[in-house]
Amino acid sequence: EVQLVESGGGLVQPGGSLRLSCAASGFTFSNYAMSWVRQVPGKGLEWVSRISSSSGGTLYAGSVKGRFTISRDNAKNTLYLQMNSLKPEDTAVYYCAKSPYKYMSDDYDYWGQGTQVTVSS
Repeated sequence: EVQLVESGGGLVQPGGSLRLSCAASGFTFSNYAMSWVRQVPGKGLEWVSRISSSSGGTLYAGSVKGRFTISRDNAKNTLYLQMNSLKPEDTAVYYCAKSPYKYMSDDYDYWGQGTQVTVSS
């Protein structure tokens, strides 16, 4: 059974940092690209970042480029999102999502349960 479990969310002041983690199990993690996607209550899903299966490629949404860094540790079956210089508009539930492919795409076949990130003073 595929499982994706996010952690690391919380309340942080503007300008602060958080690191999200996504522990994966039930599939060969190193064979698939992964993504982070966020959702603000009452709004649609917004893609944040994705990484290829081997970490050879990464992509970022314009709204987070230069502030967020996606990475993965295939030996630990874990995906990360380092978030720096956080802004109130980054407040959302953050989900990790599995791609059906090795290469980066906007297709997802499994999602985690999400972790809340709140940026507020």
